[in-house]
Amino acid sequence: MEKTMTDAEKPLYRSVSIGSLELEGNLFLAPVAGYSDRAFRSVCIEFGANFTCTELISSEALIRDSKKSEYLLLRAENERAYAIQLFGSDPEVMYQAALRLAPYHPEAVDINCGCPVPKVVKTGAGSALMKDIPRFGRIVEAVTRASREALGNVPVTVKIRSGWDEQSINYREAAAAAVENGAVLVALHARTRAQGYSGSANWDHIADLASRLKVPVVGSGDLFSPEDAQRMLKETGCAAVMFARGAMGNPFIFAETRSLLETGTYEPVPAPQRIQTGFTQLKRLAADIGEHLACREMRKQFCAYTKGISGGAALRNELVHAETILQYQHILADYL
Repeated sequence: MEKTMTDAEKPLYRSVSIGSLELEGNLFLAPVAGYSDRAFRSVCIEFGANFTCTELISSEALIRDSKKSEYLLLRAENERAYAIQLFGSDPEVMYQAALRLAPYHPEAVDINCGCPVPKVVKTGAGSALMKDIPRFGRIVEAVTRASREALGNVPVTVKIRSGWDEQSINYREAAAAAVENGAVLVALHARTRAQGYSGSANWDHIADLASRLKVPVVGSGDLFSPEDAQRMLKETGCAAVMFARGAMGNPFIFAETRSLLETGTYEPVPAPQRIQTGFTQLKRLAADIGEHLACREMRKQFCAYTKGISGGAALRNELVHAETILQYQHILADYL
């Protein structure tokens, strides 16, 4: 009789099955508005991200053929497994938007039920759906149907929060509605919408959900170091971890975390490699959206890349004014 491995015996770095999609490992990059463009995703993949996702894309904009949406949909050249994340409040619009993803051949479609930003929430989308679980269920059903009809039945996944506020913690109900309507993975950012990104994530919610669902549960919230990821996997029993702010300017967190999980130790990336990676990202972004816009976009990224390095504050004072690749080269000359 074959003996099944207990959760305690499973290696912390392990493969994940998302419906029909098999992933080598369980270190995911979260979709983060304003950061998760394909240039950034590509460097995260080079450092070991196993699964990546576009930043949230408006279903309404997509069915209006928004040119901005078209750029956000593009796969990175090294992206073998990526999800496209949609947000919206109308099941029919979400269905129509999902149908339009066929030319991009995503490996999965993710539904945003977690974004706390007012301009998303006021439309009834993002974490506002935590207040309308029946509607959320209809949206998951609609996107699942579109996947079946036009996308080769790729997996549909969801990203939720713990609830709208502390008085309405309902992640269990949201997750159950998602799975009942076809979702094959649930990522839980263990904060309420009222918290935004403040306070602490309640990892007990992740552990609770992981113990209840038959589909993989991905943990998100307060993952800023390899040690955080190791602790979340051990304490919650989640199938995978999803880095968000912890990966900003720090794509190295994937390689460092894998090393820690597999060997018990890791080597922090030296400052020159950090800066060179940021510069690689800048050049890729410039190829996508043009030098001027890329240089402005990368200011915030380089503020993250230079965090914690000697002389970083002085560098940041110059970087926030950089307008051209040549200026970046001049400012960062000691590292390039």
